Order: sequence, then structure tokens, then C-alpha cells
Amino acid sequence: MAHRHTDEFRREAVRIALTSGLTRKQVASDLGVGFSTLSKWIQKSKPRDLPATADLDLAKENERLRKENRLLVEERDILKKATVFFANQSR
Repeated sequence: MAHRHTDEFRREAVRIALTSGLTRKQVASDLGVGFSTLSKWIQKSKPRDLPATADLDLAKENERLRKENRLLVEERDILKKATVFFANQSR
């Protein structure tokens, strides 16, 4: 028997698929729905269900900043390790 999802769940799934930066396959898997089901929901979604352009821009900016932050954290950790290494070398 097919599982019925609420309209709210479908709208939220569409919003996540369009703004999260994740692939639609990943979103479908995370939400426990089929990829084709999620794709149909996106195709059937009404313009009012879709996120505003400003929301999409913010989502893209957030993803860019997350990537930049991950890179900076990695660089900082490397520099910390290098500092410890060179401090031990000078002894």
C-alpha cells in the first residue's frame, strides 16, 4: 500500500530540493521518498509553493559560505599542526 504524504510535507520537500544545494536524489533519499515521486512533486508545484528568488540567492550564498568556511577551518588546522611541528623542531 502506498504511503500518503501531507501537502505540507510535499511543499517542504520541494522547498528543500530547490534550496538546499543537495542533489534531488540525496533529498529524496533523506526524506524517504522515491526520486521520481519528488520530481513529480516539483513539476506539479505551484509558483506560490516555490521559494522566492531572494530565498534561492540566500541558499546559494549560504552554500558558498559553508564551503569557504570548511576550507578556512582546514587551513587553520594545518597551520596549527605546522606550528607545533616547528616548535618541536627548534628544541
